Amino acid sequence: MHRSLRPILSNVFRCHHNCHRMESTERVVTLIPGDGIGPEISSAVQQIFSAAKVPITWDTVDVTPVKGPDGRFGIPQKAIDSVLKNKIGLKGPLATPIGKGHRSLNLEIRKVFSLYANVRPCRSIEGYETLYNNVDVVTIRENTEGEYSGIEHEITPGVVQSIKLITEKASRRVAQYAFEYAKANGRKTITSVHKANIMRMSDGLFLQCCREVAEHHPEIKYKEMYLDTVCLNVFRLNFLFDYQN
Repeated sequence: MHRSLRPILSNVFRCHHNCHRMESTERVVTLIPGDGIGPEISSAVQQIFSAAKVPITWDTVDVTPVKGPDGRFGIPQKAIDSVLKNKIGLKGPLATPIGKGHRSLNLEIRKVFSLYANVRPCRSIEGYETLYNNVDVVTIRENTEGEYSGIEHEITPGVVQSIKLITEKASRRVAQYAFEYAKANGRKTITSVHKANIMRMSDGLFLQCCREVAEHHPEIKYKEMYLDTVCLNVFRLNFLFDYQN
């Protein structure tokens, strides 16, 4: 598979609002082509699905930002309604205009549909040569908080503050998801990656929630590592983790 197709295939998202199975074998799927290379690779994915005879009807929507009553730009309601109706969607990369009043569309989509867990499997493909072999790692990232909170403001001209928001609810939720994912996919170890040595309160809260959830899953080995150490082990020492959170 060409590398340019991977981002869109990894961006399949399911709405968490009352999702249920459709009786028909054919599914209507919301398609958000995206920006830049988005339309090109979205078209390629449609061709692949068609060749594979996947029973899908595409509901293509435009997410060009529209200006709201507050003067800020956001996702068109039509696109939101389409995903809520179809319960499943496929999106290409979305660009965010640089400047005041523009919010990240990717971040807004995550928040609107509560897409709190970003699941990124990384596996070696037979016949495709890479620097490392036999790689089988899954990374789960909390998608709505931390640096992705999108909370920032100008304190005084020339001084801007960005807030890293961490809540017990979101931390516990993503930790629970990670352990359930590990159990469902035969993973034996979870490693919580953090910077609690610097951000003692925010990442400290996250770790505490992970530890409490881990106590209810004794069959899964639980570890903690600083982000710096993880990067060193993975990329320099070729040390592979069974599972990362």
